Amino acid sequence: MFDGFDVFDIETPGATIHGRRGGSGPPVLLLHGIPETHLMWHKVAPRLAEKYTVVATDLRGWGDSGTPPSTSDHEPYSMRAIARDQIEMMRILGYQQFRLVGHDRGARCAYRLALDEPDAVTRLAVMDVVPIGDVYNRADRAFSLSYWVWSFLAAPAPVPEQFIKAAPAVLVDFMLDTWPEVKDAFPPEVRAAYVKQFSDPATAHAICEEFRAAATVDYQQDEADRGNRRIACPVLFLWSQRGQVAKLYDDPMAIWREWADDVRGEPVPVGHFIPEEAPDETSRQLLDFLG
Repeated sequence: MFDGFDVFDIETPGATIHGRRGGSGPPVLLLHGIPETHLMWHKVAPRLAEKYTVVATDLRGWGDSGTPPSTSDHEPYSMRAIARDQIEMMRILGYQQFRLVGHDRGARCAYRLALDEPDAVTRLAVMDVVPIGDVYNRADRAFSLSYWVWSFLAAPAPVPEQFIKAAPAVLVDFMLDTWPEVKDAFPPEVRAAYVKQFSDPATAHAICEEFRAAATVDYQQDEADRGNRRIACPVLFLWSQRGQVAKLYDDPMAIWREWADDVRGEPVPVGHFIPEEAPDETSRQLLDFLG
């Protein structure tokens, strides 16, 4: 797993960022979703590394990255703050411009980074999300039932943290067992790593803080940008043909076209965890798009 990749821990002004780097060529940054870490890219990263220098990281508050203290407004776990870590980390590695790929939470970090730092991102790929502002503006009964994890993790501290502490594997296994179509997409050691991070109280709190930030500061920042700023680079949007994005939104591609002029993409016939369920198709799409 990740043969030929170097492991790093880089101190940025906001948090220590843990990750791996391998390959050669133009830089590509890969960002993970929930309940994952950078390990979610273990089948895709080596294929991209044949053409690119691939950097895959744990987001602030996840995996082996840092868990800095939060504040009452949750700003330290906003996507803007989390994205700032990633661009600082890439600059420390020597990359002023790069291609950017994100799945789920990582996709939310990725589009925020592309909005805030348009000169840094040359191409953006986002998987199985629509922007946070659109999520909340379109939320209804179906959303509240299918995306209950959003509300649960965003509940006031320490309620979700205490429930997670009591049975971390229950939450992680629920996501890994019910969200995918390909049920054997997660090797035992990868599943164990995902459970392990939820077993750490500081990490569990950081993850909850991220969801609290999504409902507050992230939403406010999206709404402030709506109609005022657009993603400048080309965008690839892939979504699960059998997941909640396809069920909740009649035309999710149209939502992304409200945020960028150059958007392309298509549904993938798997569940939510596209890179882990369909690594061949994910790799093909990314190699075609990243240029």
